[in-house]
Amino acid sequence: MDLITVTPDTVGKTGFFCKMSARGKPGYDQKLDWLDARFAEGLEMRLLGRGERGFVEFIPGRYAWRAIEGVDDLMVIHCLWVVGRSKGKGYARVLLDEVEAVARANGFRGVAAVTSGHHWLIEPGVLAHRGYEPVDTAPPSFELRVKRFDGAVPEAPRFCGGWEAKAQAQGDGLVVFRSGQCPYLDDAAGHARAFAADRGLAFKEVWLTTAQDVRTLAPTAYGVFAIALDGRLLSYHYLLPKELSAAIARQVAA
Repeated sequence: MDLITVTPDTVGKTGFFCKMSARGKPGYDQKLDWLDARFAEGLEMRLLGRGERGFVEFIPGRYAWRAIEGVDDLMVIHCLWVVGRSKGKGYARVLLDEVEAVARANGFRGVAAVTSGHHWLIEPGVLAHRGYEPVDTAPPSFELRVKRFDGAVPEAPRFCGGWEAKAQAQGDGLVVFRSGQCPYLDDAAGHARAFAADRGLAFKEVWLTTAQDVRTLAPTAYGVFAIALDGRLLSYHYLLPKELSAAIARQVAA
């Protein structure tokens, strides 16, 4: 498989796989701006070539946009996605081989990733058989998995924690924590904003503009997006208005 390396010079042509039909839309442009800053921090992106559909995005741990600590000596995978007719052909293995090769070549002592059996993240099983071991967990379904190249990592990789306090710190009303890391997040924030206006709820957006913001402000391990109501987490992923209404109903019932 030929992999396409996305760089500051080529991203305008190659795109970044997601939301390709929305070039020029806010979410797409926000991702471009986000990438422009991240390339200088060592972010890498590979797309599958030959018309196949998939990609991987990864970055040195000290700059990772996940709510994790103790990963400075590790490369961290943000996203690994193979879709449609490209699934089941071993391309996830090809992309992971590339991540691990780049990490080794640059002196990192392993690779880490936040996984989940639910939305928007790598499923744990994709990494388990490659030697990625679970080292920490976080609600509702997150695992931090690490593959150590030399059997040891100086620091203990872990989730940042303090999730409830971080949600409560933003006060009452509907609060969206967001970043430019994913081009779908602008639509997700828009749905929440419209929902709040329709229901007469106070609404607030908390922009996460640095990796440090993700560690100190994000109320979930996913880091780059969350929705909270009156200081309690509703979701870490995109919710349509109907789904948002159902999530609020579940929270009230609880």
